[in-house]
Amino acid sequence: MAPPSAALRDARIIVGVTGGIAAYKTATLVSRLAQAGAQVTVCMTPAATRFVTALTFQALSGRPVYTSAWEHVESHDPQHISTARSAHAAIVAPCSMDCMARLATGMTDDIVTLVLSAIDRTRTPVLLAPSMNEAMWNQPATQRNARTLDADGFRLVGPADGWQACRTVGAGRMTEPEELLLAVERAVSERRADRA
Repeated sequence: MAPPSAALRDARIIVGVTGGIAAYKTATLVSRLAQAGAQVTVCMTPAATRFVTALTFQALSGRPVYTSAWEHVESHDPQHISTARSAHAAIVAPCSMDCMARLATGMTDDIVTLVLSAIDRTRTPVLLAPSMNEAMWNQPATQRNARTLDADGFRLVGPADGWQACRTVGAGRMTEPEELLLAVERAVSERRADRA
């Protein structure tokens, strides 16, 4: 395993977690980001908390975790606008079929989509790591949403091919944490270069 990159030191990273078995891999991503010196803010949909607890991400990030738009970790920022505006980058991992559809249609009824809606993607990169079974990934609606998200400035990282929890092999597997870490590092480096 390569040592953490200095490029991530003091970077403010938002990690959105949606409902999917691959959420357990996101714990590794959050841990690696924290080890690299990043300030990681985790936001979780209600479905995500059924796979991995908020306490896990709080322990790994060393920071409070957002699980609801109605429970405010920062009372002075009830819409979490400052969190979104100050981020160097954001990533949703896993990004479920449902989350892709919500983002593609502008829905903001969970904390992940709400925070992402406050990010100016022309300044701050937002990465999505799709994760679903092969049939879901190949649905026309998912492919249509992927094209819409790309056109709207989101960056899709993956999905990969491989073994899936539904006991099949194919496209839709979430990209591995180390590759996601590199993608976040590149995005942060680009943003910092643009600001220099």
